[in-house]
Amino acid sequence: MSFTVFLGNLPTWVTADDIQSWLSSETLVADSIKVIRNPETQESKGFAFIETPNEEEMRAIIRRFDRAPLEDRLLRANPAQPPKGKGAGPHGGVARPGDRARRGGKKNRRGRTGPPTPQSAFAEELAKAL
Repeated sequence: MSFTVFLGNLPTWVTADDIQSWLSSETLVADSIKVIRNPETQESKGFAFIETPNEEEMRAIIRRFDRAPLEDRLLRANPAQPPKGKGAGPHGGVARPGDRARRGGKKNRRGRTGPPTPQSAFAEELAKAL
């Protein structure tokens, strides 16, 4: 079983070494620390994941860092949620009214994806027949 802490609202200058030193100064233990970065710019996205050896350590890190002040912000710490699979939207891959258009949709004149264009009456009848 995995015990991972989500640590968010970090300034972009924070590194895994910074987080490790904060944990060490509080005698808290982490198996690994991963600061999430933009793959193109390598700048921090402002959050990290801290893997802990057990649930007790995870809860201690959350108690210490959730709403802790750093510069002009309050950090957020909570148990990490399991990653969602690619392509699974907020409703488990089921489109609902009001959802954004899918990436594979038709492009408008400016090259942007928008809502699908209405089908012709013939295409609608053909779809019903099939």
